[in-house]
Amino acid sequence: MKTLLATGLSGFVGGHLQKAIAGSEGWQLLAAQPHNLLDPASLDAWLRTGVPDAVIHLAGQTFVPAAFKDPAHTLQVNLLGTLNLLQALKRAGFSGTFLFVSSGDVYGQVAETALPITEGLAPKPRNPYAVSKVAAELLCQQWGYSEGWRILIARPFNHVGPGQAASFVVANMAQQIVGARAEGQRLTLEVGDIDVSRDFLDVRDVISAYLALLERGRSGEIYNLCSGVERTVRDLIMQMATLAGVSVELVQDPARLRPADQRRVVGSAEKLQKDTGWKPGISITETLQSVLSDWEAREL
Repeated sequence: MKTLLATGLSGFVGGHLQKAIAGSEGWQLLAAQPHNLLDPASLDAWLRTGVPDAVIHLAGQTFVPAAFKDPAHTLQVNLLGTLNLLQALKRAGFSGTFLFVSSGDVYGQVAETALPITEGLAPKPRNPYAVSKVAAELLCQQWGYSEGWRILIARPFNHVGPGQAASFVVANMAQQIVGARAEGQRLTLEVGDIDVSRDFLDVRDVISAYLALLERGRSGEIYNLCSGVERTVRDLIMQMATLAGVSVELVQDPARLRPADQRRVVGSAEKLQKDTGWKPGISITETLQSVLSDWEAREL
């Protein structure tokens, strides 16, 4: 069994990673210890429990509105926190595989003629969160060159699934739909710009892609993690309403419109599929049903 250290295990994706590793025959997680990416001593203490064969660095400040409110904190956690982790690993004698989880948000505004987005497109970050991720990508690549580590970078696009916080649009809409069904009411939803399209991938498929990259990804490479399918937020809301048997009226709230939003997003995962053999295995219907079921369980 190979050992895996993963940061961010208390988060949405981290919880699903723990479940996946528990059912894995090839990996076991290095037991989590109390730590803070901005406290190098806490990272050193964690690594004294064992030096892993591989690392998945999930932890970070991921909420874009919070990044605009406090860009300095976002940069500290996502860039300097990554540096602290790399340095702690070096002090512990690590020489394995390091997977840095970046974001498809780094591409910024993309012309429709450039869709689907491939890894060859130059990043043009449009918010402090994306800036922090691009900077941390470059830092990780530099460590790969100078330390000889096997460094991989993943750029996941929008991912959804059970357990996601209500601050994210699909989870928020699911919560409201489940609440309306419980009360037997017709639901009026105040929404932002829901006619934008995005590339949504089930979080469980994201996890399987991370593990595939650890096994078969090429060192030094950047990989998009996406479905390759373009879906509007409106379509997802209406599909969830249909699955839940709820009648929904959508009302646009100008206060919910976010600046610098792009009309269309769809990515290409061809490179990931070619190098690792990974393919998404969960349909959007199964994903949305699992999100609804999760909120039903939370409301009990």
